[in-house]
Amino acid sequence: MVTTKRKFLLNRSFVYTAVIFLLAVMLFPFAIMIVSMLKSPNEIYSIPTYWLPKQIRLQNFKDVWAVLPLSVYFKSSLIIALGAVVLNTVVSIPAGYAVARLRFKGRKAILYAFLVTQMFSPVIVVISLFKIAVSIRIIDTYFSLILSNAVFTIPFTIWMLNGYFAAIPKGIEEAARIDGCTRFGAMIRVLLPIAAPGIVTTTIYTFIYAWNEFLFALTFIQSKGKTPLPIGLFQFVGRFSVEWELLMTASFLAILPVLILFYLVEKQLVSGLAGGALKE
Repeated sequence: MVTTKRKFLLNRSFVYTAVIFLLAVMLFPFAIMIVSMLKSPNEIYSIPTYWLPKQIRLQNFKDVWAVLPLSVYFKSSLIIALGAVVLNTVVSIPAGYAVARLRFKGRKAILYAFLVTQMFSPVIVVISLFKIAVSIRIIDTYFSLILSNAVFTIPFTIWMLNGYFAAIPKGIEEAARIDGCTRFGAMIRVLLPIAAPGIVTTTIYTFIYAWNEFLFALTFIQSKGKTPLPIGLFQFVGRFSVEWELLMTASFLAILPVLILFYLVEKQLVSGLAGGALKE
């Protein structure tokens, strides 16, 4: 009995140690970002380097708004990210439902093709997409980034939603159709509330992907008034030096919307899971 209890305590200690170590490794870059954004330029480049700022400099938050039009960058990124989420959701939900519920030839091949597309880097197709954007005259528009971001996130979201829809018992949908619902009505009224956790997860994934996307924004956008945040933050990287204190400050402001989204979505995930359990 004592030996079993000792093994249990050792296993738990090992798990906690591993989790704390991994958490420290993951949070270390964020800690460096927070410390750096509170330093002055002299402290950033001081030798020897010290971790904590000698004097907290909140002036960086004021300077970063004065140096660059961050409000324009935030607006552009928000339009692009929300547009990609809407387009992705409109396409992925019916497609995920169709792959999960309908039986047709090539169904598995389509699912595997979705996974294969995720293996390719956007660098491979950026030139082709640029030529297409020029030919259909959507270059230097928000729609070019909305479309490209949606194209690269739709395969993954369809795969995820397929799993959520497939896990829902068919009897629930059949009962709704017996009560007079069409297939589309049953999907909207019955299946979507149960699959809410999956929809929220794919929405988060799409939003973060579009919010952080750099390559397509650098290639397609030419007007300064449409520049998204990732390209705007790159302005702090000069030819001979980097304004680290302002770059870290702007980076912190850039991740705030994502943190707020996670905070709001966490409650929706719990309610969606509970709602789905009650309906089942």
